[in-house]
Amino acid sequence: MPQKITFITRPKTRFEVPTSEGYQLYSAILEIMRESDEEISKHAHDSPISSISIGTLQGRFGRSARPHHKTIDPANTYRFNLGMTDPREVEIFQSIIQPLILRERDIRLDGGLLRVEEVTSSATTFEELVNSAAGHKGSRIRFRFRSPTCIQYKNTRVFEMFPHRMAVFSSLISKWNAVCPEGLKMDISRDEIARYVMEKPLSYDTHSVMVNTVFDKAKGHPRPIFKQGFTGACTYLFAKDAPRDVRNGVLVLSRFAEYSGVGSSVSRGCGGVEVRMEEEKR
Repeated sequence: MPQKITFITRPKTRFEVPTSEGYQLYSAILEIMRESDEEISKHAHDSPISSISIGTLQGRFGRSARPHHKTIDPANTYRFNLGMTDPREVEIFQSIIQPLILRERDIRLDGGLLRVEEVTSSATTFEELVNSAAGHKGSRIRFRFRSPTCIQYKNTRVFEMFPHRMAVFSSLISKWNAVCPEGLKMDISRDEIARYVMEKPLSYDTHSVMVNTVFDKAKGHPRPIFKQGFTGACTYLFAKDAPRDVRNGVLVLSRFAEYSGVGSSVSRGCGGVEVRMEEEKR
């Protein structure tokens, strides 16, 4: 059952965070899970399907003298979302919520602590997502890519630097098929996406974002791992002759995107999106 949790947090002190702080949030959430349930923490960390997505902090930031950093302040609150599509979402949810709410555990980043002030959650089922597309008559879908979206082309080191329809929806099909019930798997082809869906970018920017660190044996110290991606807004439209099954499939995937994220490294703050269905403007 896809689920989304929204956290409203407040820093206990003024401190700096990296421009792309998703990796620190992931490490902090994983540590909270480990303290609560080591086995489910290991499951989430080792899962090959990236079924947890963590967004970046949203709020008012101050400047920092350090390159690629920003400052957060106790005068402000900061929001971030956590999406889950893992079949063990109930255990994952409990391993996060119980320490943060019942034990008043803080979220520990490298520079300081975030106190959780409010938590809200929403959930749906795969069947409800499928049924939601049946009566939808709109022909425009607006994606807002809030955090760097890193879509790697198959087995290469090449990343998409543009919200191309085939890249975005092929990524979502893979994520959907990895976690949905057997009878709901999709077989929409890349050619069908290319033929019947159009993209209209409204704004976008490109990024290089740190998603991990590895120990460099040659140099004797850890080194960062970067991935490339894009942020911005893009509207996707259907061709007039788009088959109903393709339309419905794309609509379902679009709603699913807010739970799953788009592309790779979604657990480390990449690929966070907001999606809005719109009527065609005449």
